[in-house]
Amino acid sequence: MAYILKTLNSWFWWENIWMPINCTWADFVDREGLVFPKPHQLYATIPYAFVLLIIRFFSERYVAIPLAKALGIKNVRRVKPQPNPVLESYFRECSRQPSQSEIKGLAKKCNCTVHLVEKWFRRRRNLEIPTVLRKFQEALCLPQKPWFYDIWQTWVGYPFQTLLPSQYWYYMAEIGFYWSLVFTLGIDIKRKDFMAHVVHHLAAIGLMSGSWCGNYVRLGTLVMFVHDTADFWLEAAKMFNYARWEKTCNILFIIFSIAFFITRMILFPFWILRATLYQPTYYSTTPVIAYFLFNGMLLTLQGLHLYWGYLIFKILKRFVFLKVRNLFLQKDM
Repeated sequence: MAYILKTLNSWFWWENIWMPINCTWADFVDREGLVFPKPHQLYATIPYAFVLLIIRFFSERYVAIPLAKALGIKNVRRVKPQPNPVLESYFRECSRQPSQSEIKGLAKKCNCTVHLVEKWFRRRRNLEIPTVLRKFQEALCLPQKPWFYDIWQTWVGYPFQTLLPSQYWYYMAEIGFYWSLVFTLGIDIKRKDFMAHVVHHLAAIGLMSGSWCGNYVRLGTLVMFVHDTADFWLEAAKMFNYARWEKTCNILFIIFSIAFFITRMILFPFWILRATLYQPTYYSTTPVIAYFLFNGMLLTLQGLHLYWGYLIFKILKRFVFLKVRNLFLQKDM
């Protein structure tokens, strides 16, 4: 077993996967004027993730709840069903919405009426629906370098590019944040695009960790920046939607949509992907294995961008349609 692990480890850290020809891990040793990212530093992102979870816990309890009350968001208390191991087991393992024949069978098994079983499942399903206050709590918690303006600068001097303190902390915070999202997937609100979020979080962690190990940090910071730009506006829009501040929510969602389409549909494919797919071939005619791995994950992210862009477009289309219809109704009156 030890031999197998050792062999897999040597394969994983094979230089031809990560870096250009004639470069080895020995070249990534710190020396005067150059500081390199080190793979073992990624272990620090796990405790950082737990720190972020603690911050989130206190933010939800001592910031989000008072703020929600100030905005008029109330916590709706739902009636819990009577404890029933048979029905609870069926609810968790078989179906949350049993058919009429299944309800009759469960009623017979529990020695109660069909009406009581239907009532039990209705109340149990309601417990799974997050309250507006809970949604509000989750929504609340959430450049000056040459390569920011000239994307070619991301490859100048590669792989001998020094790691800046700002880049180190940006990576640690970002990877720690995504680990915290992964750790809470089981307890957070499950939305329709739950699986898309799972794929996105894991792909993001894989991309950031891989770019750290291969010293693709300049490009990595640009990828993170492009993704972070729009997210704030969406979370803010959610908060005001839960507070029923419709006009403010609409304005923020429009700002988010504009930011999303600019960053994810224009900058990411035509700026970032151009730098990762085309520019490396300009500097080297023999791309390393990491070239295909990282671009595969980046293209996966772009696929998710297209999926979310489609959902956003549907919401905007419905929003514009309602506004135009209301305008015509007002004129007719």
